[in-house]
Amino acid sequence: MIGALAMLVSLSGAVAPAPARDDLAEARALIARVVPGNAASFIVEAIPADSGRDVFEIESRGDRIVLRGSNGVAVASALNRYLEDFAGVNVSNPLQPIRLRRVPSVPARVHVVSPYRYRYFFNYCTFSYSMAWWGWDDWQRMIDWMALKGINLPLAATGQEGTWDVVLGELGFSRKQIDDFLVGPAYLPWGWMGNIDGLGGPLPGSWIRSHVALEKRILARERALGMKPVLQGFTGHVPESISDVFPSARIHRTGDWSAGFSGTWFLDPLDPLFQRIGTLFIKRQTELFGTDHLYAADSFNEINPPTDDSTFLAGMGRTVYESMHAADPDAIWVLQGWFLYYQAKFWRDPQAKALLGAVPNDRMLVLDLYGDRHPVWKDRQAFFGKPWIWNVLYNFGGQVTLNGDLPHIASNVHDAVTSPARGRLAGLGMMMEGLGYNPIVPDYVMDLAWRDDAPPIEEWAHAWVRRRYGGENARAWAAWKILLATAYRSPAQTGTFVAERPQFYDPKMAYRTEPRLPYDPKLLVAALDTLLSASRELGGSDAYRYDVVNLARQVVGGLGLPTVQAVESAYIRKDKAALEAAEARVTGLIADLDTLVGTRREFLLGPWLESAKAWGKTPVERDLYEWNARNIITLWGTKCTEGQNDDLNLYAYKQWQGMFGGYYLPRWREFFTRLNRSLDEEKGFDRKPFAAESCEWEKGWSAGHGRYRVAPEGDAIEVARRMVERWRME
Repeated sequence: MIGALAMLVSLSGAVAPAPARDDLAEARALIARVVPGNAASFIVEAIPADSGRDVFEIESRGDRIVLRGSNGVAVASALNRYLEDFAGVNVSNPLQPIRLRRVPSVPARVHVVSPYRYRYFFNYCTFSYSMAWWGWDDWQRMIDWMALKGINLPLAATGQEGTWDVVLGELGFSRKQIDDFLVGPAYLPWGWMGNIDGLGGPLPGSWIRSHVALEKRILARERALGMKPVLQGFTGHVPESISDVFPSARIHRTGDWSAGFSGTWFLDPLDPLFQRIGTLFIKRQTELFGTDHLYAADSFNEINPPTDDSTFLAGMGRTVYESMHAADPDAIWVLQGWFLYYQAKFWRDPQAKALLGAVPNDRMLVLDLYGDRHPVWKDRQAFFGKPWIWNVLYNFGGQVTLNGDLPHIASNVHDAVTSPARGRLAGLGMMMEGLGYNPIVPDYVMDLAWRDDAPPIEEWAHAWVRRRYGGENARAWAAWKILLATAYRSPAQTGTFVAERPQFYDPKMAYRTEPRLPYDPKLLVAALDTLLSASRELGGSDAYRYDVVNLARQVVGGLGLPTVQAVESAYIRKDKAALEAAEARVTGLIADLDTLVGTRREFLLGPWLESAKAWGKTPVERDLYEWNARNIITLWGTKCTEGQNDDLNLYAYKQWQGMFGGYYLPRWREFFTRLNRSLDEEKGFDRKPFAAESCEWEKGWSAGHGRYRVAPEGDAIEVARRMVERWRME
């Protein structure tokens, strides 16, 4: 039986034909990659969509399993459901080949219809914080995972710099003018969104060409599976040098970006040049990449327009859409609704209605980014008649942290799908800034793609833990029940104070690392002890070993603040012996964290840097990419001031081996040297000179070339157990 929601959110009443046999060839190839030793056990067949919505079926035929679907994504989703519900295997990201010891039969045919026309994935930021240096092998695994989870509407921003390069060159911009506009590889998302120009560049031609080629492979695979990739539209953001190329162009400078970056330049929507460039952009992009008629464009992402005049804003909305429509009569504008939350003081209802109302309802699709925490649809009349997608916004900065507010996710999606005021709810998705270190969260969210409502969290999680570790284990489940009551009820991305620029803690100050847990730390210790107690039975599970290290990292890292506070206490008392002992405890903690996370490849700095350099064709290019890779996870730009959070410093910081030992530790050692000197000289400690010199040291680190490990070392379980005992909280 199809739920009432499924009937209401369908935007098409037509019954689509079953896909041709050739259309399912890619699904068969996916099966061979996902279950390489068992592909012959699966039969793939086509079935028609149900009123425009994807369908899959699973049943046994003799000793083989039949997977039917309305397209390749639906067939892959059938495989995912089979693996999880019948073979007892979790399908988590990053995807690894799955080896089945047996292929269990299916007692009765399973028939599932997705209630959502659209299942969306990716935030622009993901293309930096997680995927900046990805090649085809990484993308192939990601696309396979997306298909398995039912995703059919991925943002496809790779290679967009190629479109810009062609368009600006055709318009008469010089090579230098283009280079000054395009940002470096780690900063491309904020160039696409109009926040910055030039940072991390100039972007080499070899990068542009290689990523156009990579995007073509990505799009070919996504489309072959039945996905509809979202490409880029023209937002009005132009190079400052446009006044040199088009002296009569009417341009506006936006307000400064919230991170302290100067405003960028936008064409006036009433200037005919706006539509000329926007139409040319879509045409040249289509020549490069084809089209599925979906274009993302966010003209004022975290930056306010030059005026709140409704006429101007309506003109902006109308012109953005018309520039798409002129090149593609079937164009649909995909708009992030983030500005309606983040800049709510500017975007009051008259301004929001002006922008959205300038576009025909069926020609815009709005993404409610923060649906899990701050659902905008409730405050903005379900986007005034536009189809919209409920999303989870997750993992800001791609930070390494144990967190995820599953109860709020469940309750807010329930509200969205059951509310009479939901308007034209058309989909569900994830807008995470980074792919994250909490696989339970995307697995839970994307499982909703094939359900009419959210399942009870504990019941769902119990099955997930069973699959994750290959069977029932009472101690493992006891540990996870504690995690469900603590870390996975928390939206806070908690970290470790030792990653901060060295200072003493000020409770009035907001820190990037959120160094205080919003729950009793002893509960996290109990969860870790309980999980470790299952090592005899579960030690052969790679997922278990990962979870042990990730949880131990959170527990041990949480001692960063109290250890630094012990230093402060000794310093205030002028107890030099106690001060030196407390300082040694901090540096020892950092060194031990480096050792702990170094047991898993997922927590290594080396691969991040080496994969960046691998794109370089010359020493100059390799140096540029390495600077981008180092800078995005530290200073986030060239600005560095003595304050703590007056810029984007540490927004995307990582708790990785190499970062602890090579970046955080040297700064704390120097901080302690200054403290000790101030006691010896009987002078008060002035942090300002240290902070200023630390800024210069941090800039030097971004420009450095020190090598870091690319392979893990040590036994994860034994190292975790040793670290926990060494740093056990009383």
